[in-house]
Amino acid sequence: MRFIRKIGGLRVLPGKIIEVFREQGFNGAVNKLRYIVKQAFVGDMHTLNLQGYETWFKRYCAVTGEGRKRMLEITDAFQNPPFISVLLPTYNSHPLWLKAAIESLRNQIYPHWELCIADDASTNENTVALLKEYCEKDSRIKVQFRKKNGHISEASNSALEMAEGEFVALLDHDDLFTEDALFWVATAINKNSGAALIYSDEDKTDTKGRLLEPYFKCDWNYHLFLSQNMVSHLGVYKTSIARQIGGFRKGFEGSQDYDLALRFIELIDEKQIVHIPRVLYHWRIHKQSTAVNAQSKPYATKAARRAIAEHLKRINVQAEVEILPINLYRVKYNLPEVLPMVSIIISTRNNPELLQKCMESILKKTSYKNVEIIVVDNNSDEPETVKYLSELQNKREVKILADKREFNFSAINNQAAQNAKGEFLLFINDDTEVIHKEWLSEMVCIVAQDRVGVVGAKLWYPNNTLQHGGIILGIKGVAGHAHKYFDKLNQGYLGRANLIQEFSAVTGACMLVKKELFNRVGGFDENLAIAYNDIDLCLRIRKQGLKVVWTPYAELIHHESQSRGDDFQDEKYERLKKESAYLLNRWGDIIQNDPAYSPNLTLEAENFGLAWPPRLFNDFRNAVPNE
Repeated sequence: MRFIRKIGGLRVLPGKIIEVFREQGFNGAVNKLRYIVKQAFVGDMHTLNLQGYETWFKRYCAVTGEGRKRMLEITDAFQNPPFISVLLPTYNSHPLWLKAAIESLRNQIYPHWELCIADDASTNENTVALLKEYCEKDSRIKVQFRKKNGHISEASNSALEMAEGEFVALLDHDDLFTEDALFWVATAINKNSGAALIYSDEDKTDTKGRLLEPYFKCDWNYHLFLSQNMVSHLGVYKTSIARQIGGFRKGFEGSQDYDLALRFIELIDEKQIVHIPRVLYHWRIHKQSTAVNAQSKPYATKAARRAIAEHLKRINVQAEVEILPINLYRVKYNLPEVLPMVSIIISTRNNPELLQKCMESILKKTSYKNVEIIVVDNNSDEPETVKYLSELQNKREVKILADKREFNFSAINNQAAQNAKGEFLLFINDDTEVIHKEWLSEMVCIVAQDRVGVVGAKLWYPNNTLQHGGIILGIKGVAGHAHKYFDKLNQGYLGRANLIQEFSAVTGACMLVKKELFNRVGGFDENLAIAYNDIDLCLRIRKQGLKVVWTPYAELIHHESQSRGDDFQDEKYERLKKESAYLLNRWGDIIQNDPAYSPNLTLEAENFGLAWPPRLFNDFRNAVPNE
C-alpha cells in the first residue's frame, strides 16, 4: 500500500475523488479511482525496472578526484566561460533544507556563478537569519528581502531582476544540485553557440538522503513536453529571453516554470534547446512536495493544464487539454473542418479469418467517415479467401487490387499508394483489429498538425499486453518496441506508455502519413522487402525536419506476424539479417543514439531498465571547448 501512503492515506481518498468529479465529471472520477486501485495493488510501475539506481548513480555519476581535476582543466580552457545566475525563491524555508540547497551551489566545480535569492517576506526568523548569514559570508550570494508576500511567481521575478548572468538556472529552496551540475551546463552552452534553453535529467532524494526514481529524459520532444513538464529540473534559460517574455506569470503558481518554458519555446528554434543526459538535480521528497505527491499542490496541476491550453491558443492550434488520472496531460486536437480523405491500405494473402475480422472492425468501429479502403491481394489462392475478396468488391468504399509479385511489403504498398485517392495514407496490417471508434480520428487530428509527418498507434496483443508503444532504436542491436509486453495496468516509464509523444519510428502495422510526403521521400525502400521498411521510412521523414508521433489513444489489437509467420525460420532469418545490415549501414549513427530514448537506459531489453554502464560514462570528449 505504499502508493496509498504517498497520496496521503485512505482518509483523504474520498476528498480527492470528489475534487476530480467536480473538475472532470463522472468519467474523470472513475478513471482516477481506477488508477489509484491499480497503483495500490500493482505498485509503482515506473520504478520496477530501475532497481539498484542508487548503486548505479554512485558507480557512474559520482564525481571522482580525477574527474574533478579534468573538469577544472576544461573550465580553465573556456575562452568565454558563461556566467550563470541561479534563481532561488524562498518563503519560511526549512533551514536545514535551505542550507543544503545553498551549499550544493557553493560546492560547484564550475566557479562562474551567482546566487540570486528572493525571500518572499518570510516570518520564520531562522530562515531570515540563515539568509543574512550567507549573504554576509559569500559575495556571490545576493538576497532581496521582499516586503510583501507575493507567492512564488513574484518572488522568482524578484530573483530574475537581480540576475547579471547570461543564463539563469532554477533551484527550489529544498532541492540540490550535483557538484558537477553547472560544469555540464557551461559545457553545453560552450558547445552549442545558439543554445537558449538547457535541461538535464533528474532524480529524487528522500529525507534520509537516498536517491531514487530517476527521470532519464530524451532529447527535445515537443509532444511529450505537452504531456508532462520534461524540462523541469534542471532548467536553464537565456536571461534576455526570460525577461523578454515577462518572466514568471502570477496565477500559474505551482507550475510557473512549466508556463515559463511553454512561453519561452515560442520565441526560439528547437535547435536552440539542448538536453544534458546526466542527472544534475536531486528533487527532495517530503510531505509538502509534489515530488512525492502531485495532489499536495492540486492547484499546480490545474495551472499546468491552463498553461498548456494558453500556449496552444497563442500558436493558433485548436485543441482541448485534459488532466489524466496520473496527473499528466492529454492534448485533444480538433479535426480539420473539412475531413481529408484517408486511404486505408491493407495487403493480404490467404488469411480470410484475420482479414474479415480486420475489415469488419474498420467498417463497424470507425467514426471517421471520409475513407477508402484498398485491399491488395498478393497471390491468394485459397477458395475462402478468394470468395471473401469477391464479396468485398461489392462494398462501395472498398477497392481490391491484385499484385502477382513475390511478397515484398514495400513494393506492394508503394504500388497501392499510387492508386490511392486520399490525402493521407493509412498502412495497416490485415492481422489488426480496431478497438474503439475514435482511433482514426485521433490519428488524423495529430498528423494534420504543423510539422508532423507520421502518426503511429498503440497496438495490443490479444492477451492485453503491449505490442507496440513506439519504436526505440538500438534495442538488441537494431530496434525494439517501447514497453513491450507491459500489461494494461502499467503506465510505463514515468507514464510514457500512456502519453502522446515523438519517437524516431513507429510500426508500419498501423501508420498514417501524408501522401504528398510519402511520395516526396520515395515511399518504402523496396530493398527492405519485409523488415525495417517502416523504420527506414520514418527516419527519412524525420530527416525532412518532420516529427513521428505516437498516440496511445488510437488502440488496436495486433495478431503480430500471424499473416506471414515469424522471422526465425532459416530462410527468413537470413533475410532478416540482410535487412538488418542494410538498415544499420544507412542509419547506424542514429540507431546507436536514439534521440527519443536515453543513453542511461538499456539497449538489452524493451523495459526502460538501467544501462550498466551508461553510454556516456566518464565521457569528456564532448566537453572540450570548440577551437
